Amino acid sequence: MAADRVESLKLVRDTIQLSAHVLTGDPTQLAGQLLGRLSSAPQGAVGELLSQARARESAAWLRPLFTTLTPPGGALRRTLTGHRGEVTGVTITPDGRYAVSGSQDRTLRIWDLEKAQTVHVLEGHQRASWSLAVTPDGRHLVSGSYDGSVRVWDLHRGAPRHMLEGHEGEVAAVAITPDGRYALSGGQDETLRVWDLMHGEPVRVLEGQSGRVTAITVTADGRHALTGSEDGTLRMWDIDSGRTVSVLEGHGSRVSAVKLAPDGRHVISGSWDGTLRVWDLQRGAPVRTLEAEAGLVWCMALTPDGRLAISGDGDFTLTVWDLERGAALHTLEGHANRVLAVAVTPDGRYAVSGSADATLKVWDLERGETSHTFERHAGRVVGVAVTADGRHAVSGAMDDSFKMWDLERGTAVRTLKGQAERIWAATMTPDGRRAVSGGEDGTVTVWDLEEGEVLRVLEGRTGTVLAAAMTPDGRRAVSAGYDKILRVWDLERGEEQHALSGHTDQVISLAVTPDGRYAASGSRDGTLRMWDLKRGRELHTLGDRWHTWHVFAVAITADARRALSVSGATLAVWDLERGELSFTLDGHSGNIHAVALTADGRHAVSAAGDKTIKVWDLTERKILATFSAEGGLHACAFGPDCRTIVAGETTGRLHFLRLEGVS
Repeated sequence: MAADRVESLKLVRDTIQLSAHVLTGDPTQLAGQLLGRLSSAPQGAVGELLSQARARESAAWLRPLFTTLTPPGGALRRTLTGHRGEVTGVTITPDGRYAVSGSQDRTLRIWDLEKAQTVHVLEGHQRASWSLAVTPDGRHLVSGSYDGSVRVWDLHRGAPRHMLEGHEGEVAAVAITPDGRYALSGGQDETLRVWDLMHGEPVRVLEGQSGRVTAITVTADGRHALTGSEDGTLRMWDIDSGRTVSVLEGHGSRVSAVKLAPDGRHVISGSWDGTLRVWDLQRGAPVRTLEAEAGLVWCMALTPDGRLAISGDGDFTLTVWDLERGAALHTLEGHANRVLAVAVTPDGRYAVSGSADATLKVWDLERGETSHTFERHAGRVVGVAVTADGRHAVSGAMDDSFKMWDLERGTAVRTLKGQAERIWAATMTPDGRRAVSGGEDGTVTVWDLEEGEVLRVLEGRTGTVLAAAMTPDGRRAVSAGYDKILRVWDLERGEEQHALSGHTDQVISLAVTPDGRYAASGSRDGTLRMWDLKRGRELHTLGDRWHTWHVFAVAITADARRALSVSGATLAVWDLERGELSFTLDGHSGNIHAVALTADGRHAVSAAGDKTIKVWDLTERKILATFSAEGGLHACAFGPDCRTIVAGETTGRLHFLRLEGVS
């Protein structure tokens, strides 16, 4: 077989491996995942495969127009899914075959890293487990939980063995002595407790910590323990006598991780002050300080040879550090929320990270950074639109910018900045000439997208603007937010036309009919309200008995006969003439944050926190197609052709899709 074909097949294999967590649950997404990761790949065998994927017409599907998913060839190897809450703790067995994770969903999961499958789910804790440790023989797991307990588990059977009680308050850290006989735990009660693992009994309590114990490590001889504290100090303890040997001071905030170097003479700590420090234990002083760009270190792990440190930072990334040089080597991108836990395999080749995005990711430390071919915002995308000619898309994001995108090339052709405070809401006119954004400072900013400048700033609101919508002619805008009032603005005069009251809690979603006559608003009060914008009065209140939670998103058909509202993971369709609920649609596993309609009102698209985009057939009342992204989604829009879709992630990434297989 030709070398280029072999390389192409390897590329496809790695792509499928990257998408395995999606394809296991939904094999119909194979073509979309391949195109989303390989559209910009070299031709050859890959090109043939992509051509076949593009020609797929057996069913409705969402075709990525450009590479917007993580491509193969970088550090990211796999994504492990199964937890239904933030992943708060990770450890790896001594043989490197299994990882164990703890989560806000109150479970522990044992993962086969080779097969990327869950082996056991351990239940028993009443709150999240933030610290995990495995005995040197790989037979037992120790977990410390915010429910105040320490539990010992049989890893092979996936069954509990002991529950160790004694702490008063949350347990934030656990460790095991090198001989496997004892476990140490610490937490909110500012004590360090030693437990006999064989008998499940307390041995002694070490007191003297001046703050919550947040991290623990044990020296190779098992005689001393090092703890990190909420007060920013590290403390060395003599385990047998229970006395403090030394205190290391230097961090300006909570110590989040403490790891002993293989030479036994140095310890590395990570802190919420945004630094990693390398300490000389004999001198009791730091010998090197490394500063994380994100300004916060949530977690940290060392490779077995002590050369590299991997830290989970405050900007959803991990940083790989060269401790000898005192420099950052590269950044690992892929998580859609903060990285709360990280561990390294015994061979030092792979890292496994756990995130608030509810996933674990496996990284190849020898491959370096993942090469991204796509542009993105530096913050959550809160609004998107496609221009009337279908040639451009516009996006607004929490990085306080708007971007205009060329839909033929998938590149940003213009970036505008100028909002005084963070953008929470963004909307655009169909011709792509104007945009309106709502800020954290309560102002509404009107933008000229062609000239790349701010036209005016409208004031008159108390609190953050959470939602905004514009009439298609660009002459009026509606904004709403913390103060529960909808404000209708004359954009040409820069004046407020109406202040519409009725909601009893924050207004978080808005939509305007294509003729500009009516608006729909969704609120945290659980209602959907319809408004006459010309007369400045309320028409209907819907859903006060149906919506069980906030109304995150709303949309109205062009004829103003139907409205869509979102509460949680359910989409509701309303008959506005009768003021009644017509039907509901379920299919998402996370909260829906945005919804949009085609111009003909036949199809809807929804974007959700479960990282999926779904297209719905409103006549057949079913899901037509699904596309899985890599982060939670907060914005979506249809193009005028009723086929082009743009959606934006919390990570700042945009996806450009086309609905295929629908007449």
